[in-house]
Amino acid sequence: MSTPLIILWILFYLLAPAGVIWLCRRSRPLARIGTILLMYILGILAGNLLIYPFEGAAEALFPIQDALSSVTIPLAMPLILFACNFKGWPVRQALVSLLCGIVAVTGVAVAGYFLFGSRIGPEAPAVAGMAVGVYTGGTPNLAAVKMMLGVDEATYLLINSFDLIVSFLYLTFLMVAGIRLARRFLPVRTASAPSEATRTDGAMTHGETEMYRGVFSREHRAGTLRALGLAILIAGAGIGLSLLLTGSINMIVLILTLTTLSIAASFLPAVRSWEKSYDAGMYLVLIFSLVVASMVDIRSIDLHSGIWLLSYVAFVIFGSLLVQLLLCRLFRVDADTAVITSVAMINSPLFVPMIAESMKNRRIIITGITAGIIGYAVGNYLGVLVAGLLG
Repeated sequence: MSTPLIILWILFYLLAPAGVIWLCRRSRPLARIGTILLMYILGILAGNLLIYPFEGAAEALFPIQDALSSVTIPLAMPLILFACNFKGWPVRQALVSLLCGIVAVTGVAVAGYFLFGSRIGPEAPAVAGMAVGVYTGGTPNLAAVKMMLGVDEATYLLINSFDLIVSFLYLTFLMVAGIRLARRFLPVRTASAPSEATRTDGAMTHGETEMYRGVFSREHRAGTLRALGLAILIAGAGIGLSLLLTGSINMIVLILTLTTLSIAASFLPAVRSWEKSYDAGMYLVLIFSLVVASMVDIRSIDLHSGIWLLSYVAFVIFGSLLVQLLLCRLFRVDADTAVITSVAMINSPLFVPMIAESMKNRRIIITGITAGIIGYAVGNYLGVLVAGLLG
């Protein structure tokens, strides 16, 4: 792929979200779908119509995609957290929801082993262990459990591919209907401010249509640039501390550092006066969504040889969501807390801001990120334990 084409793709990734925002302001049907889901749809189409069908295009673009997906979220998370109000954070609800999620993932993964294990083959116990690891922590846990259990590389790659596809369908389901259904099934907490009001129709509110306006206007330019500068410093601190402590970029250390420093900064009046930091952070989330979706190569999935493995992954992801909602109903955990905890465990804390935005509930972000961090920490242990017990 030539240099001009690569530059065009970079511009596409950076500017396409602005075009989708513009369209959503002018089209009610598109606004009802939502900018984040539209980014996923656009990314899937771009990846499978314009990238993967052409020889060498995927290899040429991968470094760009990897760089953008690696940079956007560490910068977006501080920008989003600067604007969040963490006073009155419901710690008890968050912990109960997290425990419900861990029990749900572990229980459903074990049940799936007895349902699909004979079809999956001799590596079924290890597959169950990897499922517990990845769906309580994230992709880094999948790789870690794989190495600890000595899982075959082909099996690992197949699980990783199926996880990517089913996780995308899971996120799509939540944004299209899942959040709405959860709010009908579980209690709904009253938001503390109109800007954080709970919505169920999926449409862009007046506040959303005003989002992103004037981010770099004369009135807000200085505050936005200061917020971005502080976000870069915090991200740099997280990366530096991770390298110092572990010798590599460790996701637990990185996210924990980002979250801690960003929350501390959010209590400073000067930081809270940067009104457009949340908008800037969400724009980076839109870029991340577009890039990640464009990396999904639907043609590479070998459904014929891995149909039972695919069935197992789908069973664990959607089954654990159902069981978690049932447990949360039993313990009267509110809908948004239950859903965001599930997202943090199934998809990792990186996806929390986009689902929180779909919920129109910024207060829930800290709950999701905290659940994801704890999940990272316990996922490896749980995965190896489950594999050992089933083996």
